[in-house]
Amino acid sequence: MAGNDPTETGGLFIGRRPGTAPLRYRGTPVPASGARRRFDAMLAAGILVVETLLLTTLWGPQPAGWLWIGAHVFHSTNSVSVGILVAFLGMLMTILITIRLAMVLDRTWKLVRRASGHEQQEGILERIFVASMVVAGIAFFVWFLIIHGPGPDLSSSQG
Repeated sequence: MAGNDPTETGGLFIGRRPGTAPLRYRGTPVPASGARRRFDAMLAAGILVVETLLLTTLWGPQPAGWLWIGAHVFHSTNSVSVGILVAFLGMLMTILITIRLAMVLDRTWKLVRRASGHEQQEGILERIFVASMVVAGIAFFVWFLIIHGPGPDLSSSQG
């Protein structure tokens, strides 16, 4: 048990939890020039575009590519189980790698955004992820219900 429990110390908190001390700079940070700040802002925008494109691949190209590879494995081995296993493990692996890369890009974006003069406290990864999921879901439903159609069972006029 920790020795800083308030019931053991008469109600006083002694010390701090690690990492909770206020930040202290050695000196006042020197603001960058206007050209450098503009360059950092453009770099932050580029990183944001790359992060967005990377996260949008989660909802179409990556699963479709692994299903294609799984179909080829099935065709080569005549085993549905092996094809499904390859497709599933491949999708899982690339999704985890993509999210890891997006997290690194998000951290880099925050740093570059701070360098361009903005008080950036948190990243934008979650918002991009949810927005790309909503756009992909809407695109799927438009394709499924309007472009492809519900099929002859639901649209038959014979009742």
